Parts: sequence; C-alpha cells; structure tokens
Amino acid sequence: MPTVKKMLARMIAAMGVEDLRIPTSLVKFYPEGEEVPAHVLENHPDSLTFTSCQAVRQASCGDAVCLTRSNIGCVAAAISLGLVDQDETKPLEGPRVYTELMREQRRDPGARFQAPSPSDFTDGIVYACRDAGREDFCLFGEDDCGRYKDVATAKTAIADMTAIQPAVMQAVFFYTPEYDATDLIPDVVVFSVRPVELTRIIQAYQFNTGKRITASMGGIRTVNSDLVARPYLTGEMNISTYCLGARLIAKFEADRLGIGMPYAVFEEVVRGMEDSKHGFPFHLYPGAGT
Repeated sequence: MPTVKKMLARMIAAMGVEDLRIPTSLVKFYPEGEEVPAHVLENHPDSLTFTSCQAVRQASCGDAVCLTRSNIGCVAAAISLGLVDQDETKPLEGPRVYTELMREQRRDPGARFQAPSPSDFTDGIVYACRDAGREDFCLFGEDDCGRYKDVATAKTAIADMTAIQPAVMQAVFFYTPEYDATDLIPDVVVFSVRPVELTRIIQAYQFNTGKRITASMGGIRTVNSDLVARPYLTGEMNISTYCLGARLIAKFEADRLGIGMPYAVFEEVVRGMEDSKHGFPFHLYPGAGT
C-alpha cells in the first residue's frame, strides 16, 4: 500500500503547478481498549496543552501531537473528539489554553477563577456567557457579547455540532505526511486550502463519483467538529471556514479554509485528480501558481 506521503505527492503532481504546497494534517483515533503505539505516545506533551486547532496546524507544519484528556487545551474539542463526556460537571484538571484566555481577560486576573466544565459548554453557558450572567467565561473583556446572543440560541447551535459521544476515545494523534510510521493509516485527512485549490479537489472527487459535496459548517468548533469528527462519523468529505480559535489561537491565514475527509475519500480524490488532470487545467486557474 502506498504511503500517504506518496499519495499526496501524486495528487499535487497531477495538479500541474510546480512547488505547490497544500498544508496537510493526518488524524488517527485510538478508542479505549486499543493499544496506543509507543511512537505515538512519544509525541504526547505532558507539560503543555494544545487545542485541536493548534494540533492540526502543528501537523501541517511538520510536527506531530498526541492529544489525550490530560493535555487537550480546548474543552469543546475534547467533547467533539470523544475524549471527555459532554455532560461532565467538573472542570478538567489543570490550566487549558482556551479557558486560560478567560482568566487573562478579567479585571483581576489573580482573583479566584473556576474554569468551565464540559457541561457548561454543552448547556450553552460558555458560548452565551453574557446572557447566562457568567462574565467570568468571557474571552474579550467586559464588552464581550459571547458567541451567541442567548443560551437558547447557543443550545440550538451546539445541537448541530458533530461530536463523538459517548466519549470513547483515549487518544487522538495529529501528524504530518512526512511522519516515519509509513504503516499508519489515518482516519481523517485535513487540508488547509485556498478557494482555488478547493475547487480543483472537488472537481477531482466528482470526476469518478459524480457526487456533490454538501458542506456543514458553523462559526465555532470548526476544526474538531466540522473537519475531524464529522468526516470520521459520516464517512463523507466536509468543508468549513476556520473558527475563532483557529484564527486567533492557531493563526490560520486569512486566505485559507479547511477540508476534512476520511482516508477512503482521500484515496478517491487522488485517483480523480490523476484521471481528470487533462480535463481541468489547474495551472491556468487565476492565482493557482502563486
């Protein structure tokens, strides 16, 4: 079986633009009861926490990050990825990247602060912090209106966010196609693309399948829910813009959006890209070579 690295190289070669780079992240789930390989655990930071957005970004830049309950930096991502139960009422132990932003924005950062629990996210309290009277959960100071106007609206949005629940995962590994473990087959492949590249990828997928892409996206939990959990659970490709955390914490660029797909769909995209290369002159698309 060809490695993901070789398949990605075939896909890009068929696009016909010299030195084209599409940042790519691979995601592998390890359910409870399944052995996590030692080479994966070697990439588990114990002294730092990472959001899933940061993990995807790191992987696309050539690094590898293994996330577990103990080091995931975003409670919402821990829910989406099946690492914690969405109805847990106690905060996760220790500081986390996302919730530390809440502590830092307070007038008195030294005052006692209790981070939100998973159930506070599930119940809409965190995302509608102003309406819920929980100013301590604000991210941007006293004028922060929250992510939704009220708790009811937040609950509506959260109900449509894909999550692996009940929580059945012990680890989620984010890694680069350059990773040495050539026998490791990812569950999900995530591309960070410009619109012009997304166009060609969809054309490649449709060439042999004829299937349209129905995208489901929101403004919150884009990476963990829209680009990883949804493709993993549905078996379908999904497209989404990057969310608040991806833009502000992981620093995804303004001209990029995300596309996540199961490994089997990735294989279909590679085949379609090669089979259709003479029907879609990507190198002539405006901006394709820049």
